Amino acid sequence: MRIIPAIDIIDGKCVRLSQGDYNQKTVYNEDPLEVAKEFEANGIKHLHLVDLDGAKSSHVVNWKVLERIAGQTGLHVDFGGGVKTDEDIKVVFESGAKQVTGGSIAVKDAATFEGWISTYGTDKIILGADAKDGIIATHGWLESSELEVVEFIKEWNKKGIEYVICTDIAKDGMLAGTSNELYEQILKTAPVKLIASGGVAVVEDLYRLREMNCEGAIVGKAFYEGRITFKQLREFV
Repeated sequence: MRIIPAIDIIDGKCVRLSQGDYNQKTVYNEDPLEVAKEFEANGIKHLHLVDLDGAKSSHVVNWKVLERIAGQTGLHVDFGGGVKTDEDIKVVFESGAKQVTGGSIAVKDAATFEGWISTYGTDKIILGADAKDGIIATHGWLESSELEVVEFIKEWNKKGIEYVICTDIAKDGMLAGTSNELYEQILKTAPVKLIASGGVAVVEDLYRLREMNCEGAIVGKAFYEGRITFKQLREFV
């Protein structure tokens, strides 16, 4: 199972929110590149980079941060947040992203999202399935839809999606454990490469996700708060 640290960006800085609340923000580093280099120095190969300004404003904002990280590390970066148009996704790939995560776009403009799958390939496009109480949320989690998360993933899997990042918003940034029942339900329903996100608090959470056959796990606050050490990660890998 891949370990994928998350760097969330507001105003060009590395931050973490609690439950997606922009008012509950902690700044961990003024320079996300420093954080990315530290991950790489400790054997990490993948990075989940989220443009929170972009998610809120519905267009990519922090592509220069992506460009710096992709240009000055060897990390495999997947980028999400505010990717809404063909121009947005072009800028993101040209700035060095290896994969792009689309969440709101898959809800609001399915035709464009399907076009990206056929243009760039299923290995380049990740479905972002962010859910609160089992219902898909969009636009930086500020809006909710009427779509049930498991059915949403199942339908996009039929349309060719392989990679899915599923975040339980209630768990995100809370260090309260992962949504294992939800992930088990998804894996029973759709043969996707599931990347679990939200709630990882201790290294035991990662072992449990691996037992469930998750393809990857995104880790955020547990790194930044020192709940999971690089030594533990090396042992896990």
